[in-house]
Amino acid sequence: MPLEPDRSPGFLLWHVTLRWQREMAAALTPLDLTHVQFVLLATTWWLNTHGQNPNQLNLATAAGTDVKMTSQVLRRLETKGLIRREVDPSDTRARLLRVTEQGGRLAREAVAAVEAADRAFFGSAADPALVATLRRLAGHDPG
Repeated sequence: MPLEPDRSPGFLLWHVTLRWQREMAAALTPLDLTHVQFVLLATTWWLNTHGQNPNQLNLATAAGTDVKMTSQVLRRLETKGLIRREVDPSDTRARLLRVTEQGGRLAREAVAAVEAADRAFFGSAADPALVATLRRLAGHDPG
């Protein structure tokens, strides 16, 4: 017998995801960023601040995004002056990604906005058990 929709974990996750995505879009719209632009900018910024200058493939892997879509979004971020691509001295076919000064400022502001939106959305539900469950479901922890 099929589960009732409000008892189906997948169905509920779908609805939670849709609500959360709307909240993220609302938090990022004033900063003129889409959610995927934010993810790629923030991931590049985080990697840069931790001593890494990723190429497009490294960034897509770290962010969990499709490589071709990543390329398209990076072009848009580059046009906005938020990132720059530099030739990799060890492989002239590859480009290393660096956040510009403007991109770094926006990344910090956007991370703060997204974290505030997460706190408002999850409230007290963002306890360690929920985070551990989400990490496991996302494949970030063997489980």
